[in-house]
Amino acid sequence: MKKRALILAPHTDDGEFGCGGTIAKYIDQGHDVYYAAFSACKQSVLPDFPEDILVTEVKNATKTLGIKSDHLILFDFEVRTFNYYRQEILQKIIEIRNEIKPDIVFMPSVNDIHQDHHTIANEGIRAFKFSTIMCYEVPWNNFTFNTSSFIYLSENHIEAKINALKEY
Repeated sequence: MKKRALILAPHTDDGEFGCGGTIAKYIDQGHDVYYAAFSACKQSVLPDFPEDILVTEVKNATKTLGIKSDHLILFDFEVRTFNYYRQEILQKIIEIRNEIKPDIVFMPSVNDIHQDHHTIANEGIRAFKFSTIMCYEVPWNNFTFNTSSFIYLSENHIEAKINALKEY
């Protein structure tokens, strides 16, 4: 049965780092995958690079994983300030929920200590409290590794994740 999966990525590379292999697996299985990134981190781009470099890179990375271009949703929240825009972010997530109606949502762990990741996790849980939620962990943002679920990936899914990350 074809499913709709939604990836909530605080920043443009978080979805690939957190669940890029799973994205590749879902695409291989014929599911519809949507990817919502809340910041392209313009304020963190080095002066020698174009301000929108991370927008270009996320488009290339998600294309590498097989996500359709019209399934990529980009917002322009300022990096490291999400906590000031919790309600607005929640509203955006609810709008995505109502439009896409995902069967499963992948988002950062609530144990993630990065302030933007933590905001997306908390607002994601509020918006999808009656949905299937899988939280991904990135090792440098967690004090503990407290995973209770794993998704089996084949070598080609891991290679797809690596190739997507090479776009950054």
